[in-house]
Amino acid sequence: MTLRRAFLRWLWFAAAVLPLWLLIGWGVFNASGWTFLWVLFIALPSVAVTQLVLTLLARARPSVRRTGAVSWLDVAGFGVWHVLTIAVGFYSEAWFGLTLTLAIAAAIGVLWLQLWQLWRESAPARLLRDATDDARRTLGDDPFASRPRGAAPVIVVEERTPPRS
Repeated sequence: MTLRRAFLRWLWFAAAVLPLWLLIGWGVFNASGWTFLWVLFIALPSVAVTQLVLTLLARARPSVRRTGAVSWLDVAGFGVWHVLTIAVGFYSEAWFGLTLTLAIAAAIGVLWLQLWQLWRESAPARLLRDATDDARRTLGDDPFASRPRGAAPVIVVEERTPPRS
């Protein structure tokens, strides 16, 4: 739990550290001038905005707000994306295209992971799950098994009057 809590705090810092690494890596590993323009106008803003959006999606989940820790899936997903983003910052001519493509694919994968986890924990999905579970408990596993074949469904609506005070 401590690692997952620390990782949640890291996500906020990563929005500044990862773009900064791309800029520092450009200078350290002697990338070209065109690469500098790419870093300055495309890579820095896209990595920072993507990281902030993904962090906010992670923080929006009820389980993260309740426990103050991300899930192990989050640690794996963000970890892969961050490692690939760091690898892009080395600007190796032989591996640059591959690492950039993999980093973009990992960011898209983390986005879908965040949306899937958010939907799974959100109220509409939970309400739908609870309603179907209640119906199964009330009616049994097959609600249509007790009716004769060809019988029309019967809906019973009970009227309740509010108590008078």
